[in-house]
Order: sequence, then C-alpha cells, then structure tokens
Amino acid sequence: MKSIYPDIATLLLELEADLRVLSLWDAEPPSPAALASTEPFCVDTLTLPQWLQFVFLPRMSHMVELEMPLPQACGIAPMAEEFFRGSELPVAALIRKLEEIDLRLARG
Repeated sequence: MKSIYPDIATLLLELEADLRVLSLWDAEPPSPAALASTEPFCVDTLTLPQWLQFVFLPRMSHMVELEMPLPQACGIAPMAEEFFRGSELPVAALIRKLEEIDLRLARG
C-alpha cells in the first residue's frame, strides 16, 4: 500500500500556493490568544484562511514530517464552501484542493 505521507505533503504545499495566489497568506501571525481558541477551526478568533495558514498547515506538516498518525476525517472543504459563499475571489481551485485533502485522509 502506498504511503499517505508524500501525497499529503504535496497537497499541503499546493494548498499554501493556492492561499498565496489568492492573497490570503498573512505576513504576520495572529496573537497567541487568537491561536489558543478552543472552537473548531478557531471560528471565534481567526478567518478560515488564517486557520489554514497558522494552525492546519503547521500541524499537518509536523505530523507528516514525523509520520505521525493522521486524522481520518477533516471536513475542511465544506467549511471553506460556507466561509467563501458569496465571495468574489476565485476560490474554486482552493476548495477543490481542500476536497482532495479531505478525500486522501479518508482513504488513509
């Protein structure tokens, strides 16, 4: 069986690139208090792009690097669809990338 780690590593790099292309990549991190949220996706303190950049990507990259067990379900794509509903940004590719991550994690 093919290892999931190279696939997820590639998808994470592509996700970062998509965020940068859409100018959704922040130069400055949020405050430690904002990052300490206990709500799913830090919905009370961060935007979804901030959560992806400062929480999801670092955690997943760390897990991939150390070949730690990965989550089997994330459900990020539906969250992104809701977050970007009505947005004028061309986010279809970004949402597709999140769907790919969700599906690859589910397949294991």
